[in-house]
Amino acid sequence: MNTAIIERPSFADQSAGIKIEELLYCLYARKSTEAEERQAMSIDSQIREMTRMAENQGLNIICTKKESHSAKISGQREIFNSMLEEIEEGIYNSLVCWDVSRISRSGGDIGRVIDLMDKGLLIEIRTHGQNFTNSPNDKFLLLLLASQSKMENDVKGVNVKRGLRTRCEMGVRPGCVPLGYKLIRSQDFREPSKIIVDEERAPFIKKMFQYINSGLSGRQVNEYLTDEGFRTKSGKTLGFSMTYRILKEPFYYGEFESPKGSGNWYKGSHKALITKEVFEQTQEQIKTIDKGEWGRKNFYFSRLLKCGHCGSGISGEERINRHNKRYIYYKCNKYGGRKVCKSKYISESNLIEALTKIIDQIKSQHENLERRLSHEVEKFNDLQKILNKGKEAQTLFTTDYIEYIFKNGNNQEKSNILHYIQGQLYLENGEVLLKL
Repeated sequence: MNTAIIERPSFADQSAGIKIEELLYCLYARKSTEAEERQAMSIDSQIREMTRMAENQGLNIICTKKESHSAKISGQREIFNSMLEEIEEGIYNSLVCWDVSRISRSGGDIGRVIDLMDKGLLIEIRTHGQNFTNSPNDKFLLLLLASQSKMENDVKGVNVKRGLRTRCEMGVRPGCVPLGYKLIRSQDFREPSKIIVDEERAPFIKKMFQYINSGLSGRQVNEYLTDEGFRTKSGKTLGFSMTYRILKEPFYYGEFESPKGSGNWYKGSHKALITKEVFEQTQEQIKTIDKGEWGRKNFYFSRLLKCGHCGSGISGEERINRHNKRYIYYKCNKYGGRKVCKSKYISESNLIEALTKIIDQIKSQHENLERRLSHEVEKFNDLQKILNKGKEAQTLFTTDYIEYIFKNGNNQEKSNILHYIQGQLYLENGEVLLKL
C-alpha cells in the first residue's frame, strides 16, 4: 500500500484553513502472485503518481518506506505498526495513500486507524481522488470502503477455494506434482491441466516400492537407486528424507488428499504407478524403520565418528528385528549415496564398549578426568555400603561408571567425559580407532 505521513500543520492562519508543511511518504507493497518485475512496476507507478499529487498540492516528501506484507492480515505488518506508534507519539499526524485498501483490508487495522482519528492524533488521510478528515461522515465512508475491500478479498478467497475444489473433483491435484510425473498446463482456461507419467523417473519410483517391500531399509533403497542413476528433475541425487516422503505419498496409487490433513480424498485422473495394495504393504513395512517426525530421533554418537575408509560421516539408525527387538547401529553414510564404501557397521552396545576402553586408557593422562571418575565411583561405593549395612556390597569400577554414563547419561554428562579425547575417532572395519 502507498502511505504518506504529514507533519503537524501550522495553525497560524485559522481563516486560511490548514496549511500542510511537511509530508513523509511511505509505500506499502502487498504480496502478489504476479512476477516480481510486474510488482516492481506497479510499485514504481504508484510512487510516481503519489509524488506528482504531492507536488501539485505543495507537499514535501521526506522519505519512502516499503513493506511486503498482505494488508488483509491484521497486526502482522511491522512497518505499518511502527507507523501507527509514531503517529501516537506525535511525530506526524496525516497519511497519504493510493487507495484505502492500501491502508487495510482487515477490520482490526482500520479500527486502529479510526481510533487514532477519534483521539485527534490522525487528522487527515488523502488518497488519489478522496480526502478523509476527522468528521463522522468521512470516518464512516473510510470504514465502509475498507470493509468493501475486505469483503472483496474474502469473496476472492472463497472463489479460489471453490476453484481448487472443482479442480480436485476433476482429478487434478493443486500444486506441484510428485516426482515421477509431469504437469502439462492447458492452453485453454476452460480445460484442466493434465498430469502425465515422467517416463524417465517413473520406473525408479516403482523400483523404490519393490525394494522396500523386499526387506531393504530406506537407506539401502536410496543408495541402490542412486547407484542405478536416479536423479531429480534438477539433476541432483535423491535425499534420504525425500525417499521416505515418496514412500508415504498416496498419489502414486491414484488418490490424493486436499488440503493436507483435511480428510477430503479425491480420485486422481492421472495414471497410477503402483496399486493400493502395494502402497499399504509399504506402509506396514516402513513402520519398523519409521522414526515418526523426521529428525526427531537423536543419535548422540553420530557426531563423534568418521568413516576410516572414505572419510564420510557416521550415522545412527534404529531397527526392529524379527523378534520385535529394537537395536541401534552406526554406519558410514557414504555422503548420501554418492560414494561407494564397504565399511562395516557397529552396534551401539559395541560402540559404547569401545569408547569405554578408550576413556579408561587415557584417563591417567588427564588429572581432572581421573579425579572426577574416582570421586563418582567412591560416592557410589560408599552409598552401597550404607544401604547394605555392613553386608558385602557390589563394588563399582571406573569402567562400569563410564559405561553407565554412555548408556543412560544425558548429553552434557557424555560430553563432560568425551571432550578429553584428543584426536579423531574413526569407524574402520567395524572397530573404533583413535587417531591423533
